[in-house]
Amino acid sequence: MKLIAFDADDTLWVNEPNYVDVKQKLGEMLAHHIDEDTLSQRFYATQIRNLELFGYGAKSFILAMIETAIELTNGAVTGVEIQQIIDVGRQLLDFPIDVLDGVVDVLETLSKKFDLMVLTKGDLFDQESKIARSGLGHYFKHVEIVSEKNELAYQRILQKYNIQPADFLMIGNSLKSDILPVVHIGGRAIHIPYAITWAHEQVTEEQLTGKSFTTLGSFRELSTLFDNLNEEV
Repeated sequence: MKLIAFDADDTLWVNEPNYVDVKQKLGEMLAHHIDEDTLSQRFYATQIRNLELFGYGAKSFILAMIETAIELTNGAVTGVEIQQIIDVGRQLLDFPIDVLDGVVDVLETLSKKFDLMVLTKGDLFDQESKIARSGLGHYFKHVEIVSEKNELAYQRILQKYNIQPADFLMIGNSLKSDILPVVHIGGRAIHIPYAITWAHEQVTEEQLTGKSFTTLGSFRELSTLFDNLNEEV
């Protein structure tokens, strides 16, 4: 392997629970306007509708909250309530980074043997800030932040670094973004599931049929996996 790439959010550090928490607070603020199930459905629909315009990340999330609040209250949401939504959403831009168990130890070991990359999607400023706050940046030779993680994005990155798909390994928690696109272009992938997966990142069993990749139970298991590979070599 000439390059090992890691997803960031919910692979290297905790991310999705922060969004779940903010969404719950949105529901509490709007409880006197709309029921929780309707809010959840409409909010998700707004997020997906806005992806092509605003992409992923905290800022897009905040805009979707405001837009959903306006739509579901028929414009009755007050300026004070919108300011409250913005204030709650700001938490997503500077929350303390909780690095997942085993990440530091594994990166410390692998960075001495391989070229490592952070390969994440979302808002450039937001993702750069999280990488800096994580304290993990020095383990990575390369950082790539893309608007979407699909086959074309991976192909462009491999061309940029003159890497063949067979020499590339992607490690992440999202089957849709981190695993399937890489497998489809001939690369290798390791799936490390996280406790919470955003609905937009979920895939069907049919999409996984015939796809070859490795699944691990935790980040720490990477050490054992690479040790076994070294012994085989």
